[in-house]
Amino acid sequence: MELNREYIDKLKEIIEAGDEEQALKMMESLHAADIADIYDELSIEEARFLYLLLDGEKAADVLIELTDDDRQKFLKVLPSEVIARQFIDNMDSDDAADIIGEMEEERQEEILSHIDDLEQAGDIVDLLNYDEDTAGGLMAKELIAVNEEWSMPTCLKEMRKQAIEVDEVYYIYVVNDSRVLTGVLPLKKMLLSPSVSKVKHVMKKEPISVKTDTPSEEVAQIIERYDLVALPVVDGIGRLVGRITVDDVVDVIREEADRDYQMASGISQDVEASDKVIRLTRARIPWLLIGLFGGVCSALVIGLYEGNLHLDHRLAFFIPLIAAMGGNVGIQSSAIIVKDIAAGVNIFDRTLFKLFKEISVALINAVILSSLIFSYNFFFNEGVDFALTVSISLFSVIIFASLSGTIVPLTLHKLKIDPALATGPFITTMNDIVGLFIYMTISGQFFG
Repeated sequence: MELNREYIDKLKEIIEAGDEEQALKMMESLHAADIADIYDELSIEEARFLYLLLDGEKAADVLIELTDDDRQKFLKVLPSEVIARQFIDNMDSDDAADIIGEMEEERQEEILSHIDDLEQAGDIVDLLNYDEDTAGGLMAKELIAVNEEWSMPTCLKEMRKQAIEVDEVYYIYVVNDSRVLTGVLPLKKMLLSPSVSKVKHVMKKEPISVKTDTPSEEVAQIIERYDLVALPVVDGIGRLVGRITVDDVVDVIREEADRDYQMASGISQDVEASDKVIRLTRARIPWLLIGLFGGVCSALVIGLYEGNLHLDHRLAFFIPLIAAMGGNVGIQSSAIIVKDIAAGVNIFDRTLFKLFKEISVALINAVILSSLIFSYNFFFNEGVDFALTVSISLFSVIIFASLSGTIVPLTLHKLKIDPALATGPFITTMNDIVGLFIYMTISGQFFG
């Protein structure tokens, strides 16, 4: 059924009547993500009624799909024993660790104590010890690993046993007796190889892998670069400890893109539209204060050169143009650098060449735009001096903004600061102030 208002209202009526059978029937064909969307329209008690009707595996999938805030509200009204046995038991270790990791330490211990599978509980505890922004924090313990000395029949038999615990089988990892990762076993080769062959004769050696402390951004770049569906994770001495699947990396890429977009928009925290007013205000106010400070500085610059405006009032008409062009050019230049950084490009390779290239682009743009504004002022505003003032100022501002838009993100990245700062209010405010200073200084030379 289509998830419209009519559907939601009908579902609420069924919940109010306590008709469990009809409620299940309405949800049986829905994906977990669709059920999670429905929960946004329900009260916490209504959502709880529906949730407890779902079987363990689907309930676990829905819990994963809920937003962080909704999940926290929901878990607060459920007993720890229910969370452990009905939901955590049906999750992969990485998802279980993510959900338990959001809770207070006392609640974590309480839930873990109710998990019957001690091996699963141990895996979750291991994963909780890793930083969430590293490969260790992303990986799941569930995987299929075979010994390089096994024959094909033995290999197949062991794979069948291990596959019970793994939802999706992408790669078969090969290890030695010390569980050090030595290769990957392509399924096609295994099927076509003679039964007398050993795994080590068929496997693909030197597989791409990451260590547990590899940053999550780097993990995403590796999977994207080599078109991998899953990536093995090893410890400091090369022992296989887990795997990261592409769905986990998609979440990392999305979260990073959201964070960069918010940063570029002048929002300093990760927020959602559904967050409380006070949280939304705290996320926005810092950069608005910086913008206010920049506006005051711009006003002071204009005040210092107020005499120029008295000499020719037409200069005031082009202040918005100069400020806007400086901000636009700076954001364009910085956006290209930030995009390369996010894509894992070695931006410090041939830095001088990149600067020269950016200056060349800026020169062409500056010549075209300043020529157009000179022509406009020459024909519609009498006086060559005035036309030259505006066009030379615009030319200078474009060159400066382009250089700052290139150098600032490079500098921030070198200082281990998120370069996305350079695509937002920071670069715009700086270019506004400097652009006005350039404009007023040049006008002073012509009219002073």
